[in-house]
Formats: sequence, C-alpha cells, structure tokens
Amino acid sequence: MAKTTKYYGTGRRKKSIARVYLVPGKGDIVINKRPMDEYFGLETLKVIVKQPLVATETTDKYDVLVTVRGGGTTGQAGAIRHGIARALLQVDADFRPTLKKAGYLTRDPRMKERKKYGLKAARRAPQFSKR
Repeated sequence: MAKTTKYYGTGRRKKSIARVYLVPGKGDIVINKRPMDEYFGLETLKVIVKQPLVATETTDKYDVLVTVRGGGTTGQAGAIRHGIARALLQVDADFRPTLKKAGYLTRDPRMKERKKYGLKAARRAPQFSKR
C-alpha cells in the first residue's frame, strides 16, 4: 500500500490557530469538514485563503485539509493563509522567496488590546461631563 504524502503547516492570527495539511489532489479546500464556499460567506475571505496557492501557482495541484479553531472568521482566514504558506515550504523550499516577498510567512503580531481599569474598553473613556 502506497503512503500518500501529507505536508503540514500551523498558522496563527489573533486568537485563531489553523492546522493545515496539503495532500496531492485537484485543488479542493476543506475547512472543519466543510467546503470553503460553505464555511466562509464573504468572497474576500476565500481570496485571502487562496493567496499563497495562487502566488506559487499550485492551486490545482493540492487538496487543502484544515482544522481551525478560535477567533472570528477574519482571524481564521488569516491563520489558514499562514498555515498554507508554511505547508508549501515543506512541499518545495524554492517557494520561500515568493511567499516571503508577499508577506505570507510572517506571523501577524497584532492582537486585541487589553482593557484598562478606569476605562470602559481598551481606550474608551467614560463620557466627560462638566457638571
């Protein structure tokens, strides 16, 4: 029995963590056992997920199997993109300059700012009244 090759990459963005597996196939993207079109409603999020595959021209060469948890839809899309880019590096190290130049290998460090005491939110102060 021939063992199918699986390439793995972990992606993170905000509170989202995506475990991405690339398997040789015809280009299907499955997220949490649902097709990408069903999982993401917005077209922009679908474009974000496909960006590393489009940059390396491997859109129809690999099936993408993703398990993602935490955060919202935008954070999850960013985490999946990061995971796909890392998995593509395992496929072929020659993709590194292309992915690096596009910025897909860089973990986005922006996080939610913590709430401070005396304020209603991270920066939102209580309404000021003269009297």
